[in-house]
Amino acid sequence: MNILVLHGPNLNLIGVRSAQVGERVTLDKIDRSLRAKARELDVTLKNLQTHDVTKAITFLQRNRKWAHGLLFTPGPWAKSRYDILDTLELIDISTVEIHLTSEFSVGDYAKGSIFKKAAVSVKKGHPLQVYQEALTKLNEHLSSASSK
Repeated sequence: MNILVLHGPNLNLIGVRSAQVGERVTLDKIDRSLRAKARELDVTLKNLQTHDVTKAITFLQRNRKWAHGLLFTPGPWAKSRYDILDTLELIDISTVEIHLTSEFSVGDYAKGSIFKKAAVSVKKGHPLQVYQEALTKLNEHLSSASSK
């Protein structure tokens, strides 16, 4: 199974925010943890972190035939990026939307997210756990959909 991972704006600086709460969580640690879970589930990942909406849309469009699903952390895009929402609906990809707990996020982007309607599930939690939970949920969803 092939899964895209799209990290939205400022996740490359999660280490700065995590240090403020006395933890040492980095995007690299998140990605390594996610890759370990992917190996366990026999899933192949393709990751992108970007602040650029055009790059995000291009990533989704170029990989639409390769990917079976998407883990998406929109961050501030959750309130206003209808162009990304349009892309998700056009490529019709099973998506789990991910949000981080308040100590790792500037705002509560999960509340009122425009992407909820395009997602098979929405997960919120600590970065080192929520991505693994989201990958497990997406894998279960895709496995049950393919067995029908």
